[in-house]
Amino acid sequence: MKSLNTSVSDKLKFFAQQYVERYTDKYQHLPLVECDENWPSECIQGNNDAQTNFWQPIDVQDPLSFDNIETALELTLHKDLKTYFTTLYSDSLHASCSEGELSLLLPWSSKDFERLQENIIGHVLMKKKLKQSVTIFFAVTDDEDCILSVNNQTGEVWVERVGCVPHKKLANSLAEFIEQLQPAVP
Repeated sequence: MKSLNTSVSDKLKFFAQQYVERYTDKYQHLPLVECDENWPSECIQGNNDAQTNFWQPIDVQDPLSFDNIETALELTLHKDLKTYFTTLYSDSLHASCSEGELSLLLPWSSKDFERLQENIIGHVLMKKKLKQSVTIFFAVTDDEDCILSVNNQTGEVWVERVGCVPHKKLANSLAEFIEQLQPAVP
């Protein structure tokens, strides 16, 4: 029997594969990202032109860990979140669901994983200051004020306005949520 963690990893990898396939079918090449020599990634698959590179999601090979921020925050992050953020290096993956358009946030590289950890720390400290249940963001929506987050206690996926209590439950788990997504190729 698969654990929920494997399920999150498998579903995320499958969605990323679908995204790249749909993009490739539409444009006849891999997805593009702006060239930025200060932000390298193993995802880059070569140059398209002077301004853009081809890229694709790749499996994380580095031993990524949240131990440092869990210790600093005196908090254990939900296992699904840890699996989600340590499965793939990728640019944002655009998707749609019954609630609208969204972009899955994933680390672009090990350096970006460090930046992600800093953002998670800031988010958790804000939630604690506001005396709200801890949630961890994993996606942004087409409504710039709303993010998608996972309730750190239950693993449920919610919509929340930044700084506010989550207001709409979307799924019982991250794996369930990812499974219902459709790639939204720009």
